[in-house]
Amino acid sequence: MSKHYSTIRVRYAETDQMGVVYHGNYAQYFEIGRTEWLRSLGVTYKDMENSGIMLPVISLNTNFKKSALYDDELTIITSLKKTPLVKIEFDYEIINQHKELVCDGKATLAFINMQTKKPIKCPDYLLQKIKDVS
Repeated sequence: MSKHYSTIRVRYAETDQMGVVYHGNYAQYFEIGRTEWLRSLGVTYKDMENSGIMLPVISLNTNFKKSALYDDELTIITSLKKTPLVKIEFDYEIINQHKELVCDGKATLAFINMQTKKPIKCPDYLLQKIKDVS
């Protein structure tokens, strides 16, 4: 399926005393990737929440390959693993400005009805947008 590319620059506040990105920040980088992936389809979390759907992360895995450093320019490559049903699964790769793999990972999110707090299937409008770009 299609890939989306987001670029960020590592801020000083995201690093430890050695200038290395703190490991917990990668979850935020993955979130940037997936929200921008959705936005590229014309969908935002706010749109889904306004229609009564929330999308919590239910699984997150990160594999660290190389340290990212203060002021590095990172590219977050986000791709959809498969057509979503009740869950949507994303794959990520983060590379630095030298095209070196910094980390990769996976995230699984579930479509949840905000009123009932129960899982629901992926909304048809999102399935159609995914189909249109595939």
